[in-house]
Amino acid sequence: MVKITEELIRKKAEHNEGIIGTLEELSLHQEDVERIENINNWCKDIQILYLQANLIPKIENLNKLKKLEYLNLAINNIEKIENLGRCEFLEKLDLTLNFIGDLESVCSLQNNVHLKHLYLTGNPCCDYEGYRQYVIAKLPQLITLDGTAITKSEKIKAKQNIVLIEDKIKGEQERYFLFRKEQKKRIEDGYDPTIDDEEFWKSTSENCPETRVEISRRTRKSKGLDKGEITEKKQVRLFTKEGRPLNMNQAKLDFKFNDENPEKFVLDLAVYKYLDTNLIEIDLQPIYARILIKGKVFQIVFPEEILTDKSTAKRSQTTGHLVLDLPKANYKPLKRKTVKKTSPPKENQKEVLEVPEYNEMDFSKIVENYNKKCSEHPEVPPLEYG
Repeated sequence: MVKITEELIRKKAEHNEGIIGTLEELSLHQEDVERIENINNWCKDIQILYLQANLIPKIENLNKLKKLEYLNLAINNIEKIENLGRCEFLEKLDLTLNFIGDLESVCSLQNNVHLKHLYLTGNPCCDYEGYRQYVIAKLPQLITLDGTAITKSEKIKAKQNIVLIEDKIKGEQERYFLFRKEQKKRIEDGYDPTIDDEEFWKSTSENCPETRVEISRRTRKSKGLDKGEITEKKQVRLFTKEGRPLNMNQAKLDFKFNDENPEKFVLDLAVYKYLDTNLIEIDLQPIYARILIKGKVFQIVFPEEILTDKSTAKRSQTTGHLVLDLPKANYKPLKRKTVKKTSPPKENQKEVLEVPEYNEMDFSKIVENYNKKCSEHPEVPPLEYG
C-alpha cells in the first residue's frame, strides 16, 4: 500500500521549492495510492488536486480544503460520492471510470453551490435509465454533465419528471447492488494467490475494484516495488574503514561552500524556509560538519581544520538558509612593518644645517691653540697678539 507521505508531497512540490504549506496545485496521479490522507492538514491552500489513476476506494479527508476548486479522482475504485460538502469552492469534479453504482449519492453535492462541471462517464450508474435527468434535477447548479452542456429545457423536463425518475433509479440501484454482492463473492471464491503472473495475465477477469488492486499488486511486485520485494535500505556511510569522514547530502539540499576568505570558511545551506529550527541538529568537528535536517544527513569535510569554539551558525529570516561561519585554525595574520611617515617641510620654513662643534676651527682661540702645538716644538717662536 502506497501512503501519501510528507516526502512524497515534497517531491511533487518541486515547483514550489519543496514547500508544502503554500501549495496551490498538487499532482499525485499514478502513484498506486490507496487512501486519501494528510493532504487535509498539510496543504490547506490547495486549489487543484490530481489523484487520478490510483486505487482510492473512498472519498475522505478533504473537508478542510476550503479553497479546492478542481478535484480529479478519475480511474479509481470509488463506489459512492461522499464527504465533499465542506469543499465550498469546488467547481469541477472528475469521477470518470470509477465504480459508482449509488447514483443517489450525488445528492451529497447539493451544498456545493459553486459546482459547475461534473464527470461520471464510465461508471455503472451511467447505464441507469434516466441517469442524466436525475443528476440534472438533483444538482441544478451544474452547467455541464460529462462534458455536455445542460440546456434550460433539460432542466425543466428533469424537474417535471423527477418523481418518476427517482423510482426507476432506485430499482436500477437495487439490481446493481445485488450484482455487486454476487460479484464480490465470485471473486473471493475464485481468488488463487498461487497463480503465477504469466497465467494471471492470460486469464480473463471481471472489471471491478478487486481486479484493479490485484493488477497493481502484481505489477509492483514484478518491478520490485511490493513490500515483500523491498530490500532494506543501505545504511548511510559517513566514514571510510580508516575513519576518514565522507561528504554526504542525503537531504539533497543546495549549498554553497566559500573558501575564498583566508580567515574562514562559509557554508550556506538552503534549508526549507518554513522548516522549524528545532528540527535541525548541528555536529561540528575540527575537520567536518554534520547537519541533520529532519533526520536526513548532510555532512561536509573541510580542506583544513577549523576552530569549533569560535564558529557560529545563523538562520536567515528571509530565505531560511542556514549559514555557518567557520574560522580556520591555522590562519596566522601577516605582520606588517610600520613605516614612520615624515611630514613634508612647510612652505617658507628655513632649514638649518647642523654643524658639529669643532674646537680647532674656533678662531677666537687660534693663538692659544697654536701655542699649545708650538710648545711641543721649541724651535718655533710663539705668536703674540698685535
